[in-house]
Amino acid sequence: QVQLVESGGGLVQSGGSLRLSCAASGNILRLNALGWHRQAPGQERELVASFISSVSSGNIAYADSVKGRFTISKDNAKNTVYLQMNNLKPEDTAVYYCKAVEVRLAVNEYWGQGTQVTVSS
Repeated sequence: QVQLVESGGGLVQSGGSLRLSCAASGNILRLNALGWHRQAPGQERELVASFISSVSSGNIAYADSVKGRFTISKDNAKNTVYLQMNNLKPEDTAVYYCKAVEVRLAVNEYWGQGTQVTVSS
């Protein structure tokens, strides 16, 4: 089991910045993926940014819509992943979820409770 606790959401004006944090239980370097997804009202949940192909590899995937504005990073000692969001736009408004994937005998997915990000125009 992996527990994920997000923090850092809030209300910000267009062009502003926020940093989200996701603290994971246990060593994040053992995970196969760790990152951020988001879901806006009436829309499907989508990938925002994630470490992929094992967190220890450092490989990262970004959604095209956030490239150049958002940066994912991690602190291995704190077992925490961050999402720095700059130049926020109203279309970034969504609930942001932390997701972890651990592959052992099966693929196990874990989600945090979500944190609301609202960008006003």
